[in-house]
Amino acid sequence: MTSGLAAQHTARAARWIDILRRQFPELLEELAPGRPGAGTRSRPPLGPAALRALGDRDAAERADALLGEQHGRAPLGASASPIRLHVSDAIRDIADGVVELEEAVWEKLGLGRPPRADVPQRLGRVTALLDDIAGHPVLARHVLDECRRMARRCGRTLGDPETMVRVNGRCPWCDSVSLRAMPAWRTVLCVNPGCRCTDEECPCADNAAHRHSWMETGWAQLAADSGADADEIATLVEGADQIDEAGAA
Repeated sequence: MTSGLAAQHTARAARWIDILRRQFPELLEELAPGRPGAGTRSRPPLGPAALRALGDRDAAERADALLGEQHGRAPLGASASPIRLHVSDAIRDIADGVVELEEAVWEKLGLGRPPRADVPQRLGRVTALLDDIAGHPVLARHVLDECRRMARRCGRTLGDPETMVRVNGRCPWCDSVSLRAMPAWRTVLCVNPGCRCTDEECPCADNAAHRHSWMETGWAQLAADSGADADEIATLVEGADQIDEAGAA
């Protein structure tokens, strides 16, 4: 039986899938030294082995680029290498994510294992199953979350800025009104450059580019420590998500 909320989730997932299907091919073009012009033959899609080879190259630079992306920073430097690594990481993440998502959907719906296909084809098959997915509320929410995450990462890699939303309350570590939510990552962080925490597992003390952050599972404790409201944080994240979705569509 389809619930109203699950139907809303699949309807929104359909829009994110459409955005991702339109933008993902542009990531493949970003890896090429020059984009094919009018009347030239397009390059064939890169296979999984080629994508992994690109993603595994220069691990140190790739890790630094990803850390910057997670904290809202664009890749630094004028050379092509960090940008290429930034793109190849996004391609690998999205390609793997789409495979895992479709396999989870087929398994939950009792369809077995999906045949091999490229990313747009897999997304098209997920779209065709959205009515069935709506009958499983937990699965519907998972599909929405994953499609939104991958579409927004694709957009950021292509140059779309990440939305940051101000969160009421004060940072428990530096007492400044510098808490911001990053909806795509479902994370709250302190944007005060001078903020340093005492958490031994947090790299903010050793890395000036890092900001102490709270994942969704830590919002209740953050609210208790900062004077913010956990429900308000969730509402801000969802609200920013819907605004971005409408703008991207």
